[in-house]
Amino acid sequence: MDRYGVIMAGGGGTRFWPLSRRQMPKQFLNLTGKDTMVNETIDRIAGNMPMENIYIVTNASQAPLMKEITSGRLGENRILAEPAARNTAACIGYAAVAVQKQYGDSIMCVLPSDHYVKDRDAYKEVMDYAMELAEKTDRLVTIGIKPTEPATGYGYIKYDKEVQEAGHTIGAVTQKRIVAYPVSDFVEKPCLSVAESYVSQGCYLWNSGMFVWKTSVILKYFKDLLPDVYDCLMEIEAAIGTEKEKEVIERVYPAIPKISVDYGIMEKADHVIMLDGDFGWSDVGSWDTLDTLYETDENNNVVYGEQIHIGSRNCIAYGKDKLIATIGLDNVVIVETEDAVLVCDKSKAQDVKRIVEILQEQGKERYL
Repeated sequence: MDRYGVIMAGGGGTRFWPLSRRQMPKQFLNLTGKDTMVNETIDRIAGNMPMENIYIVTNASQAPLMKEITSGRLGENRILAEPAARNTAACIGYAAVAVQKQYGDSIMCVLPSDHYVKDRDAYKEVMDYAMELAEKTDRLVTIGIKPTEPATGYGYIKYDKEVQEAGHTIGAVTQKRIVAYPVSDFVEKPCLSVAESYVSQGCYLWNSGMFVWKTSVILKYFKDLLPDVYDCLMEIEAAIGTEKEKEVIERVYPAIPKISVDYGIMEKADHVIMLDGDFGWSDVGSWDTLDTLYETDENNNVVYGEQIHIGSRNCIAYGKDKLIATIGLDNVVIVETEDAVLVCDKSKAQDVKRIVEILQEQGKERYL
């Protein structure tokens, strides 16, 4: 069965403000020093399938820039432009009908556009096995990540660690064992005390937002669990490849109910299985996670750009054009861009998106 990758790239990356902006959100940034986040995602999953089989779903306003940044990587007509933001269920459903209409039932890998993976070889083998399971079992397959801390910025997946539904050994040297476990629950982002209990129980993994399934299987779940969304998708599918395609998408897509695939399908679906994604994953979702990309200094500071730090510890300082100098700071994030400076407690990095919301409320579009 043919394999297709679907990269979700319509987000605003608001927790990475002021570097991430509407016209240049996080997925377009080169945070690792190697390439943009979206191109790194393309190159990573291209190890599992032909690069021309990779699709990107993004919002219509970002589509021209996406085409420019990914030039030379994607096949023709592989950028699907959303005329309105309708959350991940619509995004995934749109890609599923686009693939199935053109190529028939296929394996579909769903990936966020802005994650970081340290061990690409292990990633390739885990994803290969996930696709193999999806094809053989007709199950929804998700990838979980072992928590390194009681993070409140991630959803969690509860699984039955006593039941191993399948297993596979990877790595000629490491001989790692990948095990497929049955999922019992998907949980939204918890408060700190609840996250601490999840980590201590040892039967919860972070929800990475990576999914693998057959297009026919996920569309059946749409039909059974999200019939209103499904009806819209069927109208779009019928128009794909016709002269009415653009008109139908622009008319129907904004009417799709706004709901996440986690809440609409994954939390309600039966027989979901999960693989442990032991490949050095980070969603690089906020400034406090930057230490996954950069080495820290002798005082556990992450520094980017010209800097002087005297007695400062556990800080993240990201500079573009100006010198950043600190004295005696602890656990602080400092970000300098051309028109804005962010200073926040490292433990509050998840709340940076609130600044974006306030700027929107105040109509200060130049900072967005």
